[in-house]
Amino acid sequence: MPFGNKLSTKIRSGFKENDMSRKVFMAICCLCVSVTAAVYAASGDTHAFSVHDMVVMDRISDAQVSPDGGLIVFVLRTTDLDENRGRTDLWLVGTDGSGLRRLTSHPENDSNPRWSPDGRYVYFVSSRSESSQVWRIRVDGGEAGQVTDEPLDVGNLVVSPDGVRIAFTMEVYPDRPTAKATKERLDEVEEDKTGGRIYDRLFVRHWDTWKDGRRSHLFVMDADGGDAVNVMGGFDGDTPSKPFGGPEEITFTPDGKGLVFSARQAGRTEAWSTDFDLYHVGIDGGGKSECLTEANEAWDTGPVFSPDGKTLAYLAMARAGYESDRFRIVLMDWPASGPGGGSKRILTEHWDRSPGSITFSDDGKTIYTTASNVGQKSMFAIDVRSGKADTVVGDGRIGVVGPAAAGRIVYDMSHLKGPAELYSANASGGDVRQITDINADKVAAARMGDFEQFSFKGFNDETVYGFVVKPVDFDADKKYPVAFLIHGGPQGSFSNSFHYRWNPQAYCGAGYATVMVDFHGSVGYGQAFCDSIRGDWGGKPLEDLQKGLAAAIKRYEWLDGDRVAAVGGSFGGYMVNWIAGKWPDRFRCLVNHDGNLDERMAYFDTEELWFPEWDHQGKPWTNPQAYEKHNPINLVGNWKTPMLVIHGANDYRVVDTQGLSTFTALQRQGIDSRLLYYPDENHWVLKPHNSILWYDTVLNWLGRYCKE
Repeated sequence: MPFGNKLSTKIRSGFKENDMSRKVFMAICCLCVSVTAAVYAASGDTHAFSVHDMVVMDRISDAQVSPDGGLIVFVLRTTDLDENRGRTDLWLVGTDGSGLRRLTSHPENDSNPRWSPDGRYVYFVSSRSESSQVWRIRVDGGEAGQVTDEPLDVGNLVVSPDGVRIAFTMEVYPDRPTAKATKERLDEVEEDKTGGRIYDRLFVRHWDTWKDGRRSHLFVMDADGGDAVNVMGGFDGDTPSKPFGGPEEITFTPDGKGLVFSARQAGRTEAWSTDFDLYHVGIDGGGKSECLTEANEAWDTGPVFSPDGKTLAYLAMARAGYESDRFRIVLMDWPASGPGGGSKRILTEHWDRSPGSITFSDDGKTIYTTASNVGQKSMFAIDVRSGKADTVVGDGRIGVVGPAAAGRIVYDMSHLKGPAELYSANASGGDVRQITDINADKVAAARMGDFEQFSFKGFNDETVYGFVVKPVDFDADKKYPVAFLIHGGPQGSFSNSFHYRWNPQAYCGAGYATVMVDFHGSVGYGQAFCDSIRGDWGGKPLEDLQKGLAAAIKRYEWLDGDRVAAVGGSFGGYMVNWIAGKWPDRFRCLVNHDGNLDERMAYFDTEELWFPEWDHQGKPWTNPQAYEKHNPINLVGNWKTPMLVIHGANDYRVVDTQGLSTFTALQRQGIDSRLLYYPDENHWVLKPHNSILWYDTVLNWLGRYCKE
């Protein structure tokens, strides 16, 4: 174990929140992590993987291939422990792996890179001017130049096919749709002595943000600068979707004279509607948007034009109100003819996977996409004529980037023993070549546990899959305690990927084996398997977890079935509360991160109402029995297992009162329990030092009960 981890544990045991000792701890923690990394790098020694390794790994994202296929620009996030945040820069590398270099080096964040069509410039969004604005830099050298100078932050940058214009988003009031008018109102609000806000409809807050009436609108301006025009006018909706949408939901039309974007214009039903549509709007700023997908009341997103400009491809769900329905790839004739767009053809109706992106081959005959796939996130090639899907790269977590020169595909891939790096392969997935090795030294310095996938007969004797990860420095003659990780969603998966919040290697480095089961409701095993969670949160998933843990212990004799802790977040946290009442004698201890205690009250606490309404088959007053069927609060009297409860104050998806209520129930019954509360985190733990505190607290809790 790195000495920084030991030292931080010792220091943390004595300090109180907000006193000087905490400040000393933060400073020493920064020093420990930095010195530890430097010592190992210099000496060539290795150590067991820990959270300290996880937080300092560099993270590749948003890779974009140049128009000629020869270069890749990508975002690299590094961790600034002094500032307790991640910071991002742009890097360049040849698609053959040559010439890796840093393109931007400003202390502020640079992100969202997009190529000019001639390949000479990279446009990007930067906060270097005290607000987020669009900048541009030559690829062959020189300083970046500022393109926009708006009074509001900009984001979600796209460039027109001819390079004449750029489009980006800003948060504006629909009744004051210019940046200037919105800024004036914001100044008025700032000067107002009252602090109250009045709402006439939901959302009041969303994910981790209180709503103030502004919408994310799309603006167009000349690529060399000028006036920004709001092409959405008074549109009462956001593009891209919130909270996680990005520039992939916006595209210029092939002629550069219009834009297609995804947005939801649902009015007062916004909090329970998943009716996102595609809209077409001209760049002249008329503000009249034509809905291209009005007939579909479910989710439409991800518009991409074919290379010849004759087809608009996009992703579409079929069932309204269900955010985990399967996406299909739909092809629409372009230009759109008449109301509702051109004629449409569902390309992947008979493919039982949910594509997550669309990338055309240069000849337009193939679409490359990714999809969750039996514990992996694989890359597939879809024949545009027949819809036939072939696996290109099966293992790992793949992110499709795009076609490169000579018929090759560029993509990023991570797996359970390493973070994402860039790769290329030929069109059939052969001749794989690694392009970057950004984290080579850090990965080499941290010993990790080997992993394998296993299967067993779960609910109704149906095949269910899971992963087991061995402890670091594994010895087959020893018995190891088990960290039993339960994923969230519930339509999620603990897949073969390198996770920056839930990383099994952090447990393995501390001497635990990890077992992870993709229970019924998980994604990547067919839509029926995913759908089966509906109305049965505490049924099939619990049975799969029980049978999966038993199967793993029987198969792997080195797992100590008497020393097992269950750890879960979100739905996994709900399941920990359910286990506490339904399976109270199995585990030495439990860890519940952001989990619901009372499903009935959780409906009234949360913001995205379509989720509980679908999964619990109605509303609490129309179908109360569904909310009570598997409600953990009804079994609190059965609780006896020690539990660590973790929650964030800014979590508006699973509100913090659910965690506080859980802790109250434990304390009132005299059950050994502890609360870790973050005033500055949402549903996730994002700040580096908070992540270190999370793992130190969890592992100390597990060690109290599961270590001999």
